[in-house]
Amino acid sequence: MAIKETIKSAFESMMFVWGEPLDAKIAADAFGISKDAAEGYFRELMDEYDRQKRGIRIREVGNGYQFITAEENFDYISRICTPVKERRLTQAALEVLAIVAYRQPVSKSEIDAVRGIKSDRVLEGLIKKELVEERGKSDAIGKPVLYGTTTAFLANFDLKDLDELPDIEDIGEAIRYDESQPSGETGQAGFDFEDSNQVE
Repeated sequence: MAIKETIKSAFESMMFVWGEPLDAKIAADAFGISKDAAEGYFRELMDEYDRQKRGIRIREVGNGYQFITAEENFDYISRICTPVKERRLTQAALEVLAIVAYRQPVSKSEIDAVRGIKSDRVLEGLIKKELVEERGKSDAIGKPVLYGTTTAFLANFDLKDLDELPDIEDIGEAIRYDESQPSGETGQAGFDFEDSNQVE
């Protein structure tokens, strides 16, 4: 079997070309090692990059690992990068996304019940953005489709896993609280994506 440093070097190259979070199982299979062993190598790399205060860091997202820039270098990066108008999520999209995140797996009818309004178009938009995906079907009458969040959701909200979501006792109450806030303020869900160029 390849020595540890060879594997770690290869993992760096694999993350670089992969772009999206590289699943530890995929990386492990490339060397015929266990997933646990691969995760150990990834965490060693994370520690090395952090300890050396490198401009590139590694973050864990779901079951994968990904290169990111060091947060403290943001100002310097922004000086040479052309600003790009960000397309933000609408309030409706954030509501549906929050419901899915906290109640998954959840059906569309359950989402509608919490919001008190139909969510078909908003849900379709979140699926197209790959923030939400189908998670099978419920055993309830009619076998409704169940939805859950994706790895892209974790990456976009800078979460390692769903355990890092802010604590909310009642997502319905959190949404109603957020709607009572002046435009631009953040409600209990901790999401603030108000923007003039919003998309669902």
